Amino acid sequence: MANSKFSVLSLTEAAAARARDLIAGAGKPVAGIKVGIKNGGCAGMTYTLDLADEVTPGDEIVEDQGVNILIAPKDLMFLLGTKLDFETDKFAASFTFKNPNQTSACGCGESVSITPAHG
Repeated sequence: MANSKFSVLSLTEAAAARARDLIAGAGKPVAGIKVGIKNGGCAGMTYTLDLADEVTPGDEIVEDQGVNILIAPKDLMFLLGTKLDFETDKFAASFTFKNPNQTSACGCGESVSITPAHG
């Protein structure tokens, strides 16, 4: 393994560029992008993605391509190894999650089932 530190979460170039644009256009100081999960949806969990004004005590901070990614401790085990992408098609442009811990997703793609990673 070439990289000695396992990346909790990483960004594709497209996701990093979009995140930097969102942070620059926020019109206020931003600590980073807060990534997490919450209970809900037909498959049990949904991903959350927000601009964070500040770092919450205990947050894991991952820096990738000039973007700070903040992850709450309770969400870490569900997001280990996830790659965040930004995809554009004819109808929409959105962030997408490529999560190795995801076991299934509902038909609409809005919610997922995730098995916690065992470290």
